[in-house]
Amino acid sequence: MREYSVPVLVDVPVDAGLPDTVFRRAEQEPGAVVMRRKTESGWPAVTAAEFRDQVAELAKGLIAAGIEHGDRVALMSRTRYEWTLIDYALWTIGAVTVPIYETSSVEQIRWILADSAAKAAFVELDTHEQAVKEAAPELKSLWRVDATLETGGVTDADVTARREQVTSADLATVVYTSGTTGRPKGCRITHDNLLFTARNVVRGPLEPLFAGKQPAALLFLPLAHIFARIIQVALVEAGAIIAHTPNMKNVAPDLQSFQPTFLLGVPRVFEKVYNAAEQKAITGGKGKIFARAADVAVAWSKAESSGGAPLGLRLQRAIFDKLVYGKLRAATGGRLSAAISGGSALGDRLGHFFRGVGIEVFEGYGLTETTAPVSVNLPGANKIGTVGKPLPGVTVRIDDSGEILAKGRNVFHGYWKNEEATAEVIDADGWFHTGDVGELDDDGYLRITGRMKEILVTAAGKNVAPGPLEDALRAHPLISQAMVIGDGRPFVAALITLDPEALPDGATVSSLKSDPEVLAQIQAAVDRANALVSKAEQIKKFVILDADITEESGHLTPTLKVKRNLVMRDFAKEIDAIYDSQS
Repeated sequence: MREYSVPVLVDVPVDAGLPDTVFRRAEQEPGAVVMRRKTESGWPAVTAAEFRDQVAELAKGLIAAGIEHGDRVALMSRTRYEWTLIDYALWTIGAVTVPIYETSSVEQIRWILADSAAKAAFVELDTHEQAVKEAAPELKSLWRVDATLETGGVTDADVTARREQVTSADLATVVYTSGTTGRPKGCRITHDNLLFTARNVVRGPLEPLFAGKQPAALLFLPLAHIFARIIQVALVEAGAIIAHTPNMKNVAPDLQSFQPTFLLGVPRVFEKVYNAAEQKAITGGKGKIFARAADVAVAWSKAESSGGAPLGLRLQRAIFDKLVYGKLRAATGGRLSAAISGGSALGDRLGHFFRGVGIEVFEGYGLTETTAPVSVNLPGANKIGTVGKPLPGVTVRIDDSGEILAKGRNVFHGYWKNEEATAEVIDADGWFHTGDVGELDDDGYLRITGRMKEILVTAAGKNVAPGPLEDALRAHPLISQAMVIGDGRPFVAALITLDPEALPDGATVSSLKSDPEVLAQIQAAVDRANALVSKAEQIKKFVILDADITEESGHLTPTLKVKRNLVMRDFAKEIDAIYDSQS
């Protein structure tokens, strides 16, 4: 059993609430730019005073509508300015935000609204409104996110009185897990959870990301997920500029026009950036140059991690900086130098590649139940291949089974109306059992090696962690998703889908899945993945599925995690064919 802890850097007073920073900054720096709202003409600024006034005005409307302290209010919307505005307005009056993914089904919406006993809801689109009305026709109030609520004579003094009632112990949000198995469970997260985590990040290990001239971030991941949500709070606490992008397809042009200094993403985002750059180079006849540039970036980063790059490698990097790396940075707006990655493993090569390019990716680890981050790599102390050291105020333990346990004020206060499920994950000593398997090195860096429920046990009794193999496969530009199988089977195999964006114009998956050249490329990707594991863990066969595994198909959660049980069910015929051919 190993354990590592980091002392608390910033405490949170018992009378603190999430809106306090918004109102205090508006008094101290009313003209400071805190947000930028995308319009057809650009990114006009929203000052601290303007944001505070908008929060207060919406808070008045909520009070007039009968929203009381502790009431739950659902919010179903893409990531946009109003998401942050509504969040802070609800917190200002002591209400509780219940996020709903904008891709949720009617049945999921019905469960979340009923389970949380939501009193009202905000929605963004017509489809959202129709879905909520179908799911909960009895819902008292249903508003659009850009609606103006009647204030009914509620005054500034009324808002102040409600805000002053909010304490750090109050519930801030109930965030429902993505539900890779079973019904989603609501995680009870307080003002203290969010403030303690955010303040110990921005005033501690990640402070350099929020320093300098006009730190700014573009949010495009779903704010319904705790990862983007805690970053939203951290940005407000740090006084950085926030902008939002509701459509993932607009991320590339929005990065160029907004010019953020850092961003957050999941590994699939960084894989897409790399694969798109590689494909563009190949199409333009510069594939070999890009491949060499990528190798140099990786080699330089690895050398920097072990004492510094030699002169020859530094010169090569300088050349490729002009030919390749500079263009990549320009595509992100030219100011981006750092990013935070979470959700799943990024992979060593991608981590080294981006650092070599000049955009350092700090990989972290956390769950909804831990208000997102448990650990994160740090500027000046980025050990690629790990998820960093515990955050200040957090203790990480690896128990005798290899499971990662966490303790700290970032840990949630249990599942909403589900004491039995809470008792299953928080033991009598206050340790949260993550369900993930990992290792702590001598310096306190955490490495994730698998998930306890996802460990495959082959017919020969060999334990196989699918994550590392799947991450390595997805790094190939042709591969969209990969799922390793083999539980109770004689050998390990993989289900693979092709990325439609990487296919030649006019080509289809059905026309390419048997193409010798495509099969050779996928086999090469499998061979590279197999080099990471023992012979008994290696993938012996793979099959290319006819369709991609997507959120729309129901096989991915909104945070892009594979719903393994549903894939196993829906592609049982393809799976059986892999093993039947060996009998």
